[in-house]
Amino acid sequence: MGAFRFAGRDGVGLACWETGAGRPVILLHGFMGMGSHMLESGPAGALAERGYRVVLPDFRGHGDSAKPHDPAAYPPDVLADDGLALVEHLGLGDGDYDLGGYSLGGRVVVRMLARGANPGRAIVAGQGLAKVSGPQGGGVSQRMLAALVDGDPIEPDSANARLAEWISQLGADPMALLYVLNSLVPTPESALREITVPTLVAIGDQDERSDADELAALLGNGEFVHVPGTHESSLAAPELAAAFVAFLGKR
Repeated sequence: MGAFRFAGRDGVGLACWETGAGRPVILLHGFMGMGSHMLESGPAGALAERGYRVVLPDFRGHGDSAKPHDPAAYPPDVLADDGLALVEHLGLGDGDYDLGGYSLGGRVVVRMLARGANPGRAIVAGQGLAKVSGPQGGGVSQRMLAALVDGDPIEPDSANARLAEWISQLGADPMALLYVLNSLVPTPESALREITVPTLVAIGDQDERSDADELAALLGNGEFVHVPGTHESSLAAPELAAAFVAFLGKR
């Protein structure tokens, strides 16, 4: 797997990986993940084997990308800004590439589409309507990250303690991740209806985001598919990789 770096529109240094050769597919990872996770436990390998050049950026605040502690480095919609900067860096024109993402990555795919990205096909996986169009703040992860940044005590053997341990094992930067969460913006339903790029919405049949079918129905050219698994496990499901391959193979 090759690696390169590119600059966000504000000059922040961002890391990116790629594997395979052929039509470019940009895949965006989930929160607290990194691009290589889409190869290690996601659909990237299956796509590379089918003749795609799979491009796997690390979000700002994640992986090997920069993790500034200046809130000014995380303006609203900055992850979509970075995704659009990557498309420009690669020199890809309208229809020259495909675009997909899982969980947070799926949310960023929607933002990029709403802001004018024009891939041939798009995939939004592990994501539902409420997370895309509703309030972006709050949630367990945000509260836990705030507690870690503030040095608040965490009850031993609690769910919060297990989450904090997982964050530590990942080597994640709580402050940078908190800024990332604060940068997210919703995509209103009216904007979803205007997205006409053929888009697959894929979700695990045990994922708590049970309104993914509603998201697909709102999109101007959406399709919906269930795959086995929870939000955590369906990324690695062979059925998800097969759905990616089948959908992107439609021309």
